[in-house]
Amino acid sequence: MPSAQDFLPLQAAAFHILVALAEGTRHGYAVMKEAGLNPGTLYTTIKRLLEDELIRETRPPADADSNDERRRYYAITPLGRRVARAELERLQGVIDQAARKLCDV
Repeated sequence: MPSAQDFLPLQAAAFHILVALAEGTRHGYAVMKEAGLNPGTLYTTIKRLLEDELIRETRPPADADSNDERRRYYAITPLGRRVARAELERLQGVIDQAARKLCDV
């Protein structure tokens, strides 16, 4: 099984999608709205995340508000969650380093 570090650094779009799915299953349009992505970026990145097994396609949740069969629902995998956490830690390190340099901390 690959390590979370094998996927770093993540592209911003991939990180935003993983974060959007961290609270639960969502359909693509909901992910797109939360992550602030355009459709081309969203679905290209979703395809890559599926191939890397960082997310998976899943059934609609029981409380889904639509029966639209065209909607695809996605969930973060355990590996995807580990990768998102590792990216968060990496980004926090970048921010901390920048703060030290820029803010004379």
